[in-house]
Amino acid sequence: MEFVYLSAEGLEKLKKELHELKYVTRPKVTEKVSTARDHGDLKENAEYHAAREELSMVETKVQILQDRVARARIIDESEISLEEISILNVVKMKDTKTSKELTYTLVSDEEANFKEGKISVASPVGKGLIGKKVGDVAEIKVPAGILKYEILSIGLPE
Repeated sequence: MEFVYLSAEGLEKLKKELHELKYVTRPKVTEKVSTARDHGDLKENAEYHAAREELSMVETKVQILQDRVARARIIDESEISLEEISILNVVKMKDTKTSKELTYTLVSDEEANFKEGKISVASPVGKGLIGKKVGDVAEIKVPAGILKYEILSIGLPE
């Protein structure tokens, strides 16, 4: 079994989403199926078939989330190094080409959210940063070419 490494916040978010699906969304969709079934002939009942399909999608999502929660391992922030970049580090870096400063938090695939500045350790940028130290220049191959970032600081999320 492959573990899913998450922050405590990430695991809580996953559990909340699972709870919402199981105890709010699924009962509503089950009620839709029941109501549509009461409309008669199931062979030609498009509403019934659509509701069954929606219920199937909800059940699949519930199973996926239950699996992730079961495989989840919380990362202990006290064990995260500030010497070299690893998962859950906040990395401040400078693009050597444009001198633009960027700050990202490295997280698991499940927690990645570019708008929030959270990038996956499995992404090209994440992979290129892992193991680097302050002062190092990370050369990262991406589809658009090679990016070069100077590591300015390594920290922990607040």
